[in-house]
Amino acid sequence: MSVTKPLPHDAAPLHVTGKARYIDDIPVPPGCLHLAFGLSEIAAGHIAEIDLSDVRRAPGVVGVWQAEDLPSDCDCSPSLHDEPLLSDGTLHYVGQPVFLVAATSHLAARKAVRKAHITYEAREPVFSVDAALAADTRFEDGPRIWEKGDSVQALEAAPNVIEGSLEMGGQEHFYLEGQAALALAQENGDLLVHSSTQHPTEIQHKVAHALHLPMHAVRVETRRMGGGFGGKESQGNALAIACAVVASATGRPAKMRYDRDDDMVITGKRHDFRIDYSAGFDDEGKLLAVDFLQYARCGWAQDLSIPVADRAMLHADNAYDIPALRVESHRLKTNMQSATAYRGFGGPQGMLGIERVLDHVAHALGRDPLDIRRANYYADYDDTRPGLDPGPPPEPPATLPDESGDTDLTSRGAPGPVGHAPAAPAGVQTTHYGQPVEDFILNALTDKLAESCGYAERRARVAQWNEETPLLKRGLALTPVKFGISFTLTHLNQAGALVHVYQDGSVAMNHGGTEMGQGLFQKVAQVAAARFGIPLDMVRITATDTAKVPNTSATAASSGSDLNGMAVQVACDTIRDRMAEHLATLYQADAAEVLFADGYVHVGEESLSFAEAAKLCYEGRVSLSSTGFYKTPKVEWDRIRGQGRPFYYFAYGAACTEVVLDTLTGEYRILRTDILHDAGSSLNPALDIGQIEGGYVQGAGWLTTEELVWDDKGRLRTHAPSTYKIPACSDRPEIFNVALWDGRNVEETVYRSKAVGEPPFMLGISAFLALSDAIGACGEAYPALDAPATPERVLMAIRKAQDGV
Repeated sequence: MSVTKPLPHDAAPLHVTGKARYIDDIPVPPGCLHLAFGLSEIAAGHIAEIDLSDVRRAPGVVGVWQAEDLPSDCDCSPSLHDEPLLSDGTLHYVGQPVFLVAATSHLAARKAVRKAHITYEAREPVFSVDAALAADTRFEDGPRIWEKGDSVQALEAAPNVIEGSLEMGGQEHFYLEGQAALALAQENGDLLVHSSTQHPTEIQHKVAHALHLPMHAVRVETRRMGGGFGGKESQGNALAIACAVVASATGRPAKMRYDRDDDMVITGKRHDFRIDYSAGFDDEGKLLAVDFLQYARCGWAQDLSIPVADRAMLHADNAYDIPALRVESHRLKTNMQSATAYRGFGGPQGMLGIERVLDHVAHALGRDPLDIRRANYYADYDDTRPGLDPGPPPEPPATLPDESGDTDLTSRGAPGPVGHAPAAPAGVQTTHYGQPVEDFILNALTDKLAESCGYAERRARVAQWNEETPLLKRGLALTPVKFGISFTLTHLNQAGALVHVYQDGSVAMNHGGTEMGQGLFQKVAQVAAARFGIPLDMVRITATDTAKVPNTSATAASSGSDLNGMAVQVACDTIRDRMAEHLATLYQADAAEVLFADGYVHVGEESLSFAEAAKLCYEGRVSLSSTGFYKTPKVEWDRIRGQGRPFYYFAYGAACTEVVLDTLTGEYRILRTDILHDAGSSLNPALDIGQIEGGYVQGAGWLTTEELVWDDKGRLRTHAPSTYKIPACSDRPEIFNVALWDGRNVEETVYRSKAVGEPPFMLGISAFLALSDAIGACGEAYPALDAPATPERVLMAIRKAQDGV
């Protein structure tokens, strides 16, 4: 069977030979125009005067557009309709597009935009959390508050209380392929748009809106992206719209790609957060109450900030059963790039907050942080309870329960009442938002990882090293991950697929997911091959295309394989059942006994190759094409009340990281990392392990080396590889052990697998807390380290620890 095999990425040979085709590699017809934006040079204010005459006269320029020249506002927002393609005269951040140039070459367009003469009337911008709070500039009219239990009373009654604050920076996506789009005018005013996007349907919708076209007049195709990480969920809208506007106006092909500097200056980043906390606990380290204040800097437009901030609230408990938990979230509007989706989608920020609390508690009690974590875990689920035995891989259900609880994320009404989790039935553990935790495995998983990595012995060796070595200090941390899988906007949890079986037995299929290097296409192809019982090389997945599968959700929320794999499975099984019925009639057999396996179809005493069977069915006028549709069951969510079941299931994992740092310089190295991660019954262990390794390194990069710096004018100073430091190969752990947890999803996902896109990202938290552990060896005070833990911040924390501050 093709599933569960560790097969290589389907495009691996193309990647390593340079033959993989991306947007910039698509041959363009003669006369193609190349586009560039002219950008704002101030963070807040108005345009007093603008003179583009020199731009229009620049060599190669064919056309120049300002906001008033566009066919509409050409809104780019995925949520609030607050993000016009070009400034209407009001400026919100340095790098905001002000005008658009179309020229005969990419270089000509970039040179031309620099010839603009613009006079500004600047006003005082809002950058910091405190400035935004003082000015009351925010999305939603007030804070969102969710609560379980009475945290105020529990804090007052707690024998021990700690307070603290944690700042964590944002993160640049730094996909290898930058943002790019190509639009080709078709007959009847239709458009074909090639876009490097995680969300082709949103591109289709936004282009159609911009040009007053029905969606069927816009076809969007995405073969692959050179990385996305959430940065191509909404940020590609502007390029696609601009190309479509120019192609529609001129009848000529229009192409746009950002240079790396422009990409970093224009596009949104991960939301940076400040989290203030108070925690009450007993003398054994058991949490009694935690109160979080989460402040998110969202930038100038709403983008996806509301669901990102919601997910940070949803993951404020991580793996811990906290009797009284209050989370208050402020979504602040600032004069910076509009923060957007990024791997984990707010979950990492919320999770880092509670991990800091557990670390702080351990320090206050002088206990091993892992012991404190174990003492606060949810209880592992009992797999002997009725309904929780995973059983065999499921057949697609004939019907699925209806969903309810959809809530419009664009609502700007006043926040509703504080959301309180209802009392849970006896023996049922629930999160602070009321979801039962019925699949928890971290007690057993943590025990296995701690044993396999020699945690106890290494903890003793680290303590001895730090006693004997004055200048170099080591740190060790083992941290867990419990990450919810599903879109929190319920109606997005759906997917479609289109599958064709040709008369020679080859299979072509299309689904709504997009390939960004994560191996989604290979996994889904493995599902199709398994359903038909044929070799994988007989299956071909074509480019994601809105003309083949409509109304798709973004490839995001770690749901690509869950949703699209199930949709393809449904379509394949429909065709397979038609074939079985026809062949059973031909050979006077029972359709239920027709077996598809090893490239053959066994009908009674007869064995046909799959190709022969397909040809017989074609000649029998059996339809060998089918759509498939899947919607995630069980999920329902009321985000205003903060109650419901936003997630179908949880994915789990844990990482143990050891570091060494130089107390004289603040420099450090990751010496070793051991990871045990839960991918359910993995569809492809090789691809999943690759995702885990990459997710960990990216997560560690967010919390260590990747620092975004804006100056006091709002200009991004870390706008190129020379100044923004993503982890390099030399930054990975010297010893890097990754293993998959031997288990299966208790929920009926495709072949009982689990999502593996986002959850491993948060394993990088162990690197950050290992650094904190090493700093703690330098003095008595708790090392309140902020992120990213650059050598400068590490050195400052060391000095504070040594001074007892």
